[in-house]
This record gives sequence, structure tokens and C-alpha cells, in this order.
Amino acid sequence: MKILVKELLLFSCCLVLYSLSSFGRLRAAVSQPETELYTMHYNSSNEMKENQQDLQEIKGIVLDHNNEPIIGASVSVKGTAHGVLTGVDGTFSFQIPRSSEFIVVSFIGYKQKEIKLTNETNLKIILEDDSKVLDDVVIVGYGVQKKINLTGAVEQISNEVFENRSVSNVTQALQGTIPNLNIQLTDGKPGRSANYNVRGTTSIGQGGNALVLIDGVEGDPAMLNPNDIASVTVLKDAASAAIYGSRGTFGVILITTKEPSKDKTSITYSGSFSVQKPIAVPDFVTDGYEYASHFYEAYHAWNNYSADPKNINKTQDFSLGWLEEFKKRKEQGITDEVTVDANGKYVYYGNEDYYKALYKKNTYAQDHNLSISGNNGKLNYYLSGRFYGYDGLFKYNTDDYKMMNIRAKGSIQVYSWLKVENNMDFSNMDYHNPINVGEGGSIWRNISDEGHPTSPIFNPDGSLTFSAAYSIGDFIYGKNGIDTNNRILKNTTSFTASFLDNKAHLKGDFTFRNTDNEQTQRRVPVPYSTYEGETRLLSSQYNDLKETSMRTDYLATNIYTDYENTFNDRHYFKGMIGYNYEQSEYKSTSVQRNGLLLSDSKNINLALGDAITTSGGYNKWRVAGGFFRLNYAFDNRYLLEVNGRYDGSSKFPNDEQWSFFPSVSGGWRISEEPFWKVNKDIFSDIKIRASYGSLGNGNVSPYSFLELLKIQTSTRVLNGLKNKYTSAPDVLPDGLTWETTTTSDIGLDMNLIKNKLSFSGDYYIRKTKDMYTVGQTLPDVFGATSPKGNYADLTTKGWELSLTWKDQFSFGNKPFNYNIRATLADYISTIDRYNNTTGDLNDYYAGKRVGEIWGYVTEGLFADQADIDSHAKQTLIQSSSKNITYPGDVKIKDLNGDNVIDYGNNTIDDHGDKKVIGNMLPRYTYSFNLGGDWNNFFLSVFFQGVGKQDWYPSSESIFWGQYNRPYNNLPKWHLNNYWTEDNKDAYLPRYAGYNNSLKATPQTRYLQNVAYIRLKNLQFGYNIPQQIISKAKIQNLRVYFSAENIWAWSPLYKHTKDLDVSNIYGSDPDLTDANMSSGLNGNRGSGDGNSYPLMKSFSLGLSVTF
Repeated sequence: MKILVKELLLFSCCLVLYSLSSFGRLRAAVSQPETELYTMHYNSSNEMKENQQDLQEIKGIVLDHNNEPIIGASVSVKGTAHGVLTGVDGTFSFQIPRSSEFIVVSFIGYKQKEIKLTNETNLKIILEDDSKVLDDVVIVGYGVQKKINLTGAVEQISNEVFENRSVSNVTQALQGTIPNLNIQLTDGKPGRSANYNVRGTTSIGQGGNALVLIDGVEGDPAMLNPNDIASVTVLKDAASAAIYGSRGTFGVILITTKEPSKDKTSITYSGSFSVQKPIAVPDFVTDGYEYASHFYEAYHAWNNYSADPKNINKTQDFSLGWLEEFKKRKEQGITDEVTVDANGKYVYYGNEDYYKALYKKNTYAQDHNLSISGNNGKLNYYLSGRFYGYDGLFKYNTDDYKMMNIRAKGSIQVYSWLKVENNMDFSNMDYHNPINVGEGGSIWRNISDEGHPTSPIFNPDGSLTFSAAYSIGDFIYGKNGIDTNNRILKNTTSFTASFLDNKAHLKGDFTFRNTDNEQTQRRVPVPYSTYEGETRLLSSQYNDLKETSMRTDYLATNIYTDYENTFNDRHYFKGMIGYNYEQSEYKSTSVQRNGLLLSDSKNINLALGDAITTSGGYNKWRVAGGFFRLNYAFDNRYLLEVNGRYDGSSKFPNDEQWSFFPSVSGGWRISEEPFWKVNKDIFSDIKIRASYGSLGNGNVSPYSFLELLKIQTSTRVLNGLKNKYTSAPDVLPDGLTWETTTTSDIGLDMNLIKNKLSFSGDYYIRKTKDMYTVGQTLPDVFGATSPKGNYADLTTKGWELSLTWKDQFSFGNKPFNYNIRATLADYISTIDRYNNTTGDLNDYYAGKRVGEIWGYVTEGLFADQADIDSHAKQTLIQSSSKNITYPGDVKIKDLNGDNVIDYGNNTIDDHGDKKVIGNMLPRYTYSFNLGGDWNNFFLSVFFQGVGKQDWYPSSESIFWGQYNRPYNNLPKWHLNNYWTEDNKDAYLPRYAGYNNSLKATPQTRYLQNVAYIRLKNLQFGYNIPQQIISKAKIQNLRVYFSAENIWAWSPLYKHTKDLDVSNIYGSDPDLTDANMSSGLNGNRGSGDGNSYPLMKSFSLGLSVTF
């Protein structure tokens, strides 16, 4: 074991040091003619002597196609680890058993070669260039293409992204892996998925995200088993996505699951055990007196130092006498936190840490996978099952999460020309989400408002305090929550018929998918005490059960045919034509009833109250389309692809349901031109690509273009009844049509240095026209709101780069294989047309860059009254209840020189002293992956991050602490960091609550730089050698350690680490009205940071294949 640890440490150090150095040539790394790779091991010296007599010497030279020696090539006996590396002159020599039949020669960039041994012992071996990089196929819409023939912007990753990673769902592992695949996780809940965005802002009208297809069928990656994935392909431009028509407008994600290995039967088990904890936990002051004195200061200062509070919000009394008594008790070391006054009322002097009571120190997760696969040429099958269990983060009423996946996939070659396949997938997810019945919507917001450290959680008799009942006490009581069960059953049956010597194919498939989502919500009052022997109920109006059932039935069918052939060895042609039909029907029913018989009731039959509320939902849509794709290549140099789809959708008006979406793309492989004389070993392949295409946006609600009537119940009683009534539908304009997106793309692909170095880059312009947005402002006499219509245009420009290096060198007389991959991407989006005649800054306007933040320039903090008197008047920047400005308040720069700080008319033409101070959208997203293997050890390190991004905390964000509301929690980083007469260089201004001059006044001083770099994944492990495991009939055995989200750095952390830098936008979307689906400028709910934290994890795992 000690030897393994030493070798692992040596291996890790070498990988890091070598990657940081320049890519030195391999020739300098090898100094001996030949080097022993591995030695054979014998049980005794006698056995060694016997075997030495049965050895023979094999020697030779390994050359490339130019008869140049290959340095560092691996030469080994087939099926064993016994071998050598070639030296600087390409020669090798080593002793092998006389019974050996084959030796294997390999080197990166060349095809592996097997040599059958004869009496010849001095070998000359020539390795051919490995054109695998060029022959690699990439999954595209309705088929595959050779990578060299691609003319669209397509990126593909393999299942290596998911290997050895214990993540609850696919989305968490995909983040950062593909340039310009933008995944914003709203929080760290185990089942949380995300909107998949490709290449930036889509539409400010109907919105729209990338289409995600799992084995060709639309699906939710959060419900997919990561271990089933074989590859993920992103179709980025219109040329590659046009085959999917209106649903592929903003990119397509193709997730393909594994197929069984040919002529091989195997059983694989993999499992891991993980320890998890939050990346960031708010570090709040838990000293009760410190909190209370700052509460008083913040409240008193806001009220112009003329009023004193009587309560700490709703749940605790306050007086200056109580504060003075608290101070004395602290100075005297009195630790009793609860006393009782003359009226029997509890008086608190607490030092409570509510987050310590809320979260477990560590929680645990387990991940188990079992797969069985086989293939005999005619019949193949792949069966897999997974169980993922997460024990939850909360100490009480915890959020248990369980996910189960089953997949059965197989095919049979009925005839030589006919293959039939079936792919069945079932997923089941259960999650318990605890809730609070007190106001606020989520536990994090309720702790901010009522989780005062001055109030302990329990009274002396064990009852809950009022503050606790509003927050953590509800969890301790353990009755309130939402139980969610999601189930997906999907089955696809398909066939492939081959004709004309396998040059023509007819393919068809039929899919059904049933998705069932069920929720049970229970709300009961929470008991608490404020007086001895007296029990009260918090939120006594709640005593109900709500059951919600949602079901989506989806059907899809495709039939298409393709033909592929090469004529005269120079003209390559491939054509495809097909038809697609899909339909989806959604139904929901919700029933809520009060009067629960028992607080633990889980069925609505045990609710006997008279208040019964029912509601339902329904929608149905259909899409159909004919599509085609034509590919032509001349002499592997000139490439052309034409795609088109005639698409119809029931989501649009009758006269606008059908439209044709074409695209064209081309490529030029310069390296294949006769005039290209550059050494192929340097520039292996160079290709320039260009594409242009137009698509319509079909990612809209099924009834967006209909006049919808709303049926409501009147609040007035007439004739003893509350009658139903309808309201007038919204007015719709004439001539509604599709939003259309046109994308132009130019790209460059290069393979260099014998395909060791790969580069791919793209620049694109995407124009979205006729976006469905607000119409012109109409006179009040119109009598209704202005109808929406096709009134806006948007342009997104961006670029993306990826660079990959794969190589091998000798280390410790053994081959060291390593790879490095880096990506970088950026985009900006600008409004070209929008109905905003006044140029109101609170809305979009022509010329606006999406995500921009308007605010003020901060000159600093007022030093004294003279500084205030000599400065421009800033009564609109409210820092006290009477709009009086005090020394220590923020000092805003008078940009327009009118001696008044204001926002003018808050329009683009008259914005007073405001200006664009930042942008909330991420810029320069990047990733860096480093991997290597040596002597059966392997190591992988994955970093991802954002190069530039701005964030101004929302009003209710925990960033502001008591500057927001005096009774909110006090972040420790605020202490000694705010302005006083003795601390004028402080970062924060004068201490005052309800401070709109901060929380509601975006400004440069408190605009946060939230660029970051994160160590997303680290893993290392060991593959047990074949000579050890083969005796147990084991094909592969691997043990590993893996860690997720273990380190991050951001300029934000110079001020605070209370928030994780990538979990700063919005509150819990399940429990509040937060909605970030439209992007980072969406509804941020009840405050940034009031959401489930992102988790870091440390896993030990095992994978074994029989």
C-alpha cells in the first residue's frame, strides 16, 4: 500500500509539473536506446531460473511512413504488461517467453499494430498514421457524419465526462464542459435541472431554450442515468439544427445512450459513497448582544436617531432596558438564555446559531449501478439499473432524495437487411421538500426575518419559541412539506432496412413517453409558547392537504431514408429525406381541502373541512414536418451540405402554422489541396467552415396566440352564492407570425502535430426577428392593455474556441499518457427594435445590451457635514426615514453637473446621473481539463469559470444584512467594516437599516465582480493489473476517489464568502415566485442567496467488470 501511495504522489506531481511547462519534444525526454516498461514477476528464485531458460530476445526498430524513428513507442507482449519503450533511434530489445505469439506496438498518433512472431528476431516495424481523428463519427440529427465532413458548428463529448463522478443528475456534470453551452443552476437541490442555453440570449419575447433529445426523443436530463450516456452532442448553428425545424431554433442537445460492445458479454457494477456539505454557509453573528446592539443602531439611525424599536420584527420584544440588561449579563458571564417576567412571559438573552441548527455538518449519498450487455452479431442487449440516494441536508424534516433508473435496450438482426431495435427507459424520483407555514416562503428567508440569535430555539419546557416557530422550529416540528414523485416511462421501437449493398437505408421509429408528476403538500399550524404553560399556534389558518397530479402523454414517430455513395473515388454523396410527427397532451388536477383530522395525515380523505379548492390545467400541441439533408464532397476537399424542413405547428394561428426553414453550409479542407506543401506531420488537417440558416421559434406556449377567457369566482355573495364570471380576453393584433432566427457562422478546425493538437473555433451572428413582445402604447380610451405582437428584434454575436492536446512521454521507464483540453467562449446580445417610445430604462429599448445594469457612480462616503453641504443635493438617495443625509452616507457623483443627484426622467435620453455601470450576463466562460494515466494510475482535474460578470445584490439579499432590514441577520464581515468617525476608510457606509441608498440604488462602489474559477472535479484512481484480476475472471477493476466543487476563487470573496459565487441569483423557485427561466434578469423572488446551497462532495468508488 505504501508503494502505491508513493507512486500515486509521484504520478500526480509529474502530471502537474509537466502540464505547466511548455510542450517539450519527446526526443529530449528519452535518453536510452531502450527502456524496460514492466518486469515479469515470479513466485520464487527457482521459478525465475526455469523461466529464464524459456526466454528469447526480440529486438528491432519502429519507424513511421517516412522511415523516421518513432521515439517512445510501446512494444509489449500481447495480453501482458511485459514490454519496453523504443529509444531515441527507434530501436528496442527485450526478453520474452518463447511461447509468445504476438507483440503489440503502439504510439499516440499512429495505428496500433500486432506482429505475429516467427523465427525472425530482428524486426523492422512501420506504423501507419492514425487517421482515427479524421474518421471519427459525430452524432448529428437523424444520423451520423464523419468529423472531417462536418460543415456546421457541432461539438461532441464522450462518456468520460461522467465517469467516476457521483452526481445526482446529468446537468451538474455537464456544466462547463462544452463552450457556449450555458447552464445556470439556480441552486444545489439534488434533483434540480436547468435550462440549456446554447450561444446566449434567445428571445425576449417567447423565450426559448435548446432542444434536449435523449436517443432522439425529447427528455429531461435530470431524470437520466449519467452512467447510461455514451455521448453528448451540441448542434449550435442553424445549419446543424435545421433538420429539427422550429424546435431546434436555439440549438439542439443530442444525448445518446450506450450500445453493447461487439462480440462481448459483460457485467459491470459501479458504486460510490459520498460525503457532502454546503460550499457556502452564511457566517452570521451569533452573539446575541452584538446582534441586538447593531439592530438598535440600524433602526435608530434610519429613524434619524429619534425613535427606538419596540420589537425585533414580530417575534421578540425589545427595549433599551432589555438591551442594557443583556449587556450586563454578558459582562457578568451569565449563560442562562431564558428568564420569565412577572406576567409569566419568556424573556430571551440568546446566542443562537440558526444555520448550525438547520444544516447537518455532513450528509451522505450513495450511487449504485449495474449493467449487463452482450452482442453476438445478430442479437445484442444492454440492461442497466441505478439507485441514487441522498440523505438530505437538513437536520430536521430533512429533504430525502431517491432516484431509480432502469433501461432495457436491445436489437435483433432479423434478416441480413433488416434490424429491429427497442429501447425502454423508466425513471422514478422521490423528493421531500420541507416548508414553512410562516410568511416568507422559504426557510432561508424566514431565518433572515425571524431567526434572531437573541432568541433561542427552545423554551425551558421544551416548547418552541416564537422565532423558532417561524423558522427552524417548523422543521423540528416536522409536519409541513411537499412530497414529490416523478415517473417517466419511455419506449422507442425502431427498424433499419438496408439495401443496395448497405448504401441505402430505410429507418423508422415510434415512441411513447408517459410522464407523471405527483405532489402532496401538507400544512398544519406550528405550536409555540411565549408564556409559561401557554401554547399558541403559528399560521392557524393553515390546516390543509393539497394533492396535485400532472400527466403528460407524448407520442412521436419518424420515418426517413438515406443513400450514401462515392462515385469515381472523388465524388461523395449522401442524401436523406424523412417525415416527423409529434404530439403532446398535458393534464393536471389539483385538490386542496382543510380540516385535517391528524397533523400527520397524508391522504385528502382525512381532511374533512368545508374549504375545498379544485383547479386543473390542460394543453395539447402537435408538430409535423418533412425534412431533408444533402451532403456532397469533392475529393475530400470541398464540402457542401443543404438542410431544410417544412414545419407545421398547432401552436400558431391557422394561417401561420406552416413554414419552410432552410440552411446551407460548406467547408474547404485546405490541407487536401495540391498546392498545400506543408508537412502533414505538422498540419495534419485544416478545414474552414461557413454556414447560414433560418429557423422559426416553436418554443412557445400552445395557446399564446389565442384569445383566452378566464373564469373566476366572485368575492361577492349574490342570492346566497358566489357566482362565476369571465373577464374579457386580452386583445390580439392581426398578422401574428413566427419569431424567426437567422444564424451566420464561420469556423476553423485544425489537427496538428500528427493529430496530437486539435483546435476548433467559431464566430457567429444570430438575429432573432419579430419577437412576440409588448405593442405600441395606446390611448386610455382603448379600454384594454396594448396587445402583444411581433414588435422586437435582437442580435447576438459571439465566438467559441476549444483546444486539445494528447501525447505520451516516458516517466520512470514507463509510458505516461496525458491530455489537456481548454475552452473559451463569449457572446453579447443587443436589442435592435422594441416598442419603447419613451426610452424607459426599466424596460428594453433599441440599442440596449441585454443584461446591462444602470446605476450611479459612487465617489466615496461623505466625510463630514461640510462635505455634504458642498456636494450636489441627493435627497432621492434615501438613507434615513426623513431623507436627511448624514456623514458616512454614500456620495454619488453628479455626472450631468446640475447640482442634483437624480435619474432625470429615467429614460435613455434623460437619465440624470445614471449610466451603465456593469452587465449581469457572464462573459468569457472557460474550462480547463487535465488528465493522465501512468502505470495503471489515472488522474483528472477539471476547472471551469467565468472571466467577467457583474452582480448587484437584490434588495432582500443576505449580502446587505441589517442594511436591508434592521432585524435581519448580521454578517460577520460587516463588523468593523462600516463607516464611523474612527473608521472613515471602511467599505460600508454609516450603519442604518432600510437603507435604500444601498439596496435599491445600484452604484459602482457596491457592484460586485463575480467572475470566478472553480475546481469542478478532481479524481484519481488505480486500475488493478490484468495479471492479478484475470484469475478471478474479472475484465476490469478500478478503485477511485472523486471530488466535486472542492475549491473556488472570486473577487467577491474579498468581501464575503456567505454566498457561493455561482448561486447568487434568486431564491428557491419551488417555494417562492422566483423565476430565472428567462435569464439572469428574471424575477429574483425573495432575495438573492435565499436558496438551497450548492454542495461539495468527496466520493470513494469502485467499478468492476466481469
